[in-house]
Amino acid sequence: MRALIITAGSRGDVAPFTGLGRRLQEAGHEVAVAAHSGFAGLIGGCGLGFRVVPGDPQGLIRDWARAGSREEVQALTRAYADGLADGVAQAVEGGVDVLLTAFGPAPLARVAGDALGIPVIGTYLVPSVPTGEFALPNARVAADAGPEGTLAAGRDVVWRAEGVFSGAATRLRAHFGLPAAEPSAPSGVRPVFHGFSPSVLPRPADWPSWVDASGYWWPARPDGWQPPAELVDFLQAGPPPVFIGFGSMAVGEGERLGELVAGAVRRAGVRAVVQAGWAGLDGFGDDVLAIGDVPHDWLFPRTAAVVHHAGAGTTAAALRAGVPAVPVPVMADQPFWAARLCELGVAPRSLPFADLTAEALATAITDSLTEPSYHRCATELAHAITAEDGAAAVLAHLEGGSAG
Repeated sequence: MRALIITAGSRGDVAPFTGLGRRLQEAGHEVAVAAHSGFAGLIGGCGLGFRVVPGDPQGLIRDWARAGSREEVQALTRAYADGLADGVAQAVEGGVDVLLTAFGPAPLARVAGDALGIPVIGTYLVPSVPTGEFALPNARVAADAGPEGTLAAGRDVVWRAEGVFSGAATRLRAHFGLPAAEPSAPSGVRPVFHGFSPSVLPRPADWPSWVDASGYWWPARPDGWQPPAELVDFLQAGPPPVFIGFGSMAVGEGERLGELVAGAVRRAGVRAVVQAGWAGLDGFGDDVLAIGDVPHDWLFPRTAAVVHHAGAGTTAAALRAGVPAVPVPVMADQPFWAARLCELGVAPRSLPFADLTAEALATAITDSLTEPSYHRCATELAHAITAEDGAAAVLAHLEGGSAG
């Protein structure tokens, strides 16, 4: 079976699909991933086919920050969505039997599936189906809303997500010669598999039968990858360091963040590995090593704690490593996962990025390392997560012939 995975966004939106894709490939399926051009090396290095979709998510985040009005932000977003639609149209030209889609581009995948007469499977990294049991990421819900209010807020999240791609979906329908009146929305994609662990976020009882939380899809390592010698030497030169990185967040704030992080490391009296990310974060001092992209599944188990932006992928990798976390959420689904880490007992507190100081970060790092309960909870949760097989449910669905 020829499977095409459609995704868009930052590395955290792409890397998990290398693991899912490789698993499907090992089962005998032909797998390609449609993503932005910057991920060609990552996807190809994992032995998967690559089909490019236009767009520069790093530049989009930077332009959002510079935008002078809500209308300008909306115009930038529409242009990004239109580019994705063009990319989806081109990506499916190579021939495909089934589409697997991330939540963002799901309306576009639905259009392509309708046009080609092939099944579309939702493969979402964050909870994206409304429930009364908890507020979806980005939901606007009052603390006393109750199950009905929480469910309604979740439906609003999906409705707003559909709106982002409505114009692009209409253009794509015209491209394929489909009637313009028929809607295309992520809420119409089924079945849906969520690539997070039910040990981290249990499947809500009120989700429809076609929605599942299957377990994490762990990113694959590029073939032949070896850790940088400088990193190996640093790890061997002293006690396990603290990892500090903000992923795709804080574009252009590397210098300010570098000084803040250096101050926090000094105050906490720890060694640190600092990942540059899209911020261009750099480290200072003999006890700090600055690195580029390194597979988190290799690095995180060698650290004492992980300071991160609480994106879905980095959150998963830190939990898998069984080490305490210090979440510093910035936007999107990050406050949701940051709060969940605290609820699970693996993090002392959430430090919103907008309020971050060297003093607060140093205190949180110290607390994560000195309170034994955080490490204990992290270790127990890691055992549960590693016993799960997140890709199995997706594979079984494909091979069961029920995709549709």
